[in-house]
Amino acid sequence: MKKNRKITGVVVAGGVAAALVGAFIVGAKPQELLLNTQEAAVGTVEVTVMATGYVQPVDKVDVGTQVSGVIEKIYVDFNSHVSKGQLLAELDKMTLRENVSQAEATLSSTLADQTYAQQSYDRTKQLYAAKAATDVAYEEAVNRLSQAKMTVTKARANLHQSRVNLGYADITSPIDGVVLNRAVEQGQTVAASFSTPTLFTIANDLKRMQVEADVDEADIGKVKPGQRVSFTVDAYAHNAFGGTVSQVRLQPTVTNNVVTYTVIIEAPNPDEKLFPGMTANVIIVTQSEEGVVIPMEALLCSLSPEVMKRIGAGLKPAQTEPNPAPTKSVWVQTDAGVRSVPVKTGLSDGVNVIVETGLQAGDRIILSAAVGAKGAKPNGTAAANPLMPRPPGRR
Repeated sequence: MKKNRKITGVVVAGGVAAALVGAFIVGAKPQELLLNTQEAAVGTVEVTVMATGYVQPVDKVDVGTQVSGVIEKIYVDFNSHVSKGQLLAELDKMTLRENVSQAEATLSSTLADQTYAQQSYDRTKQLYAAKAATDVAYEEAVNRLSQAKMTVTKARANLHQSRVNLGYADITSPIDGVVLNRAVEQGQTVAASFSTPTLFTIANDLKRMQVEADVDEADIGKVKPGQRVSFTVDAYAHNAFGGTVSQVRLQPTVTNNVVTYTVIIEAPNPDEKLFPGMTANVIIVTQSEEGVVIPMEALLCSLSPEVMKRIGAGLKPAQTEPNPAPTKSVWVQTDAGVRSVPVKTGLSDGVNVIVETGLQAGDRIILSAAVGAKGAKPNGTAAANPLMPRPPGRR
């Protein structure tokens, strides 16, 4: 009886195991070939250099004064549009007018001295000709007349300088433009003893701006005048502004052992949206090529033996030539199956690459492939980063 019970238990256990295996086999999902593909399309691949800079006017002038004094009147303010020669401010002219009066009086005095010296010279010359004056007297008369003439010349120069200084009391605009900054107030005293104080800052034309971008030394060798540039500013984060590299300055800037070079970018500003001093996030296009574009991952696609077995019926070997040059290849899905196609690649930006020969627009390129349960995703797609941009036409 004990033996029969043991045998019966073994049979029951075996039946349960067989039932479980059968249920697993019956419930298993069918395996199918999963392909992650994308159509090759005509597009442009660009290699870029990124930098940060500041928007500045093309022409900017600091207006100062060459004489000291008190600001008596101010005729313009921030953002005022001015024309060349327009009066911006006036200094107190009382002291300057007194200087002119003193210079005029000094000139009159020296002219009188010159007249007296001329008359003395004429008398001495006559006496000297008549042998009635000594050589010393004649030489003294000549010397006094010469000094009197030089004194008059100096007095005239001082008078001219005094009048020029009086003219400097009128502060005028040297260019047509817009007042960016007014650094003085009415009644303020300005001193021009050692350096010219800045009273106003004027930009010539705010419709013509430039970006002064700092480019890292590792990238500066790629930047050349004439290259296309796009940039954004925080005030218009969704608007892209265009420009052109106009100058690469050779003077380096070293900050915390980081070497950068200043690149000047011409930036038209017809709508005057760009203000001086805005921070610009710059993208300089150093290389650009147009053609058939595919993702770089297509060149890295490697099919497993299981996938190769599933697509073997439609697999066609690549065309070979005697002593073929080293080429890259991609897997292409066609109505007849999947085949490997050799391609010659061109410019790449690290994400996409130009295919110069081997493919045409519309060819469906395999990016990854796997054999899995129905409804699963092919290798590589499940772990795709949702923050990474995906090319158009991706399935």
